[in-house]
Amino acid sequence: MTIRKMLLASAAIACAAMPVSAFADTSAKKIALSNNYAGNSWRQAMLTSWGKVTGEAVKAGTVAAADPFTTAENQATEQAAQIQNMILQGYDAIVLNAASPTALNGAVKEACDAGITVVSFDGIVTEPCAWRIAVNFKEMGRSEVEYLSKKLPDGGNLLEIRGLAGVFVDDEISAGIHEGVKQFPQFKIVGSVHGDWAQDVAQKAVAGILPSLPDIVGVVTQGGDGYGAAQAIAATDRKMPIIIMGNREDELKWWKEQKDAKGYETMSVSIAPGVSTLAFWVAQQILDGKEVKKDLVVPFLRIDQDNLETNLANTQAGGVANVEYTQADAIKVIEQAK
Repeated sequence: MTIRKMLLASAAIACAAMPVSAFADTSAKKIALSNNYAGNSWRQAMLTSWGKVTGEAVKAGTVAAADPFTTAENQATEQAAQIQNMILQGYDAIVLNAASPTALNGAVKEACDAGITVVSFDGIVTEPCAWRIAVNFKEMGRSEVEYLSKKLPDGGNLLEIRGLAGVFVDDEISAGIHEGVKQFPQFKIVGSVHGDWAQDVAQKAVAGILPSLPDIVGVVTQGGDGYGAAQAIAATDRKMPIIIMGNREDELKWWKEQKDAKGYETMSVSIAPGVSTLAFWVAQQILDGKEVKKDLVVPFLRIDQDNLETNLANTQAGGVANVEYTQADAIKVIEQAK
């Protein structure tokens, strides 16, 4: 099954093919991307997908502009100022990957009051006037521990690697991991570090905490940190635990090498970076007059032992296993949510 089919299977609907013709003309509409962070491979892939898909939409005349903006620091105050500038620049919609689920609500409300459509994704906001697109991050975290319970029925000690502190995604995945430990109490989290969803940061953080930890049987992660954890552990005399991966190419490549050499088994899970393109098309559909529920949920992308090679072959060097959405895909997701 292709990555696209895996991600869209749960959004399929049992109805005749729907036309993608617009209710109104969006050719003069301008959409902006407000992104709070670009310091890891997932964010770079997300921006690349945005540029590719929206560039084609602009060229086709579907919208007039789809400009991406990324703040220099992961600070809600800086991103709020960025959103206020977008209001002044006259954008019709803002697609938002937020630094905080709540700290940007004031700026988002200002945008809505100015008649601007705001669609948040990945890092979503709680302001009621905005739309939200996310995977069930909590379930994603819980599923990691469930996987480990099947591979390690006797349980053991776990190391948790978290993402960017204060971001919605980090809080939700971590909450899911802890729910998983409650569900499978044979496991115990004996250490936690922030890896910022970046391999180099994760490697340093794991190397720093390892000397204080007892033996660990598993490492639960959030994405972008598995390979860094593996490198830190490989530099010690510890037995390599089961490290949950996050769909990055370097993680999948390392996993395949270990699988071929030693039969190493794990799983990998993350949200596809191309969710930014789904958010773009949802914003376009709202501007086009489509009725869209405020909360849309898309499935996360999971890679297992039996489809590792296929996914690795389809993942760009230095990139992330991905899917980019079309306008038709967005319409299916919107209709499925009704």
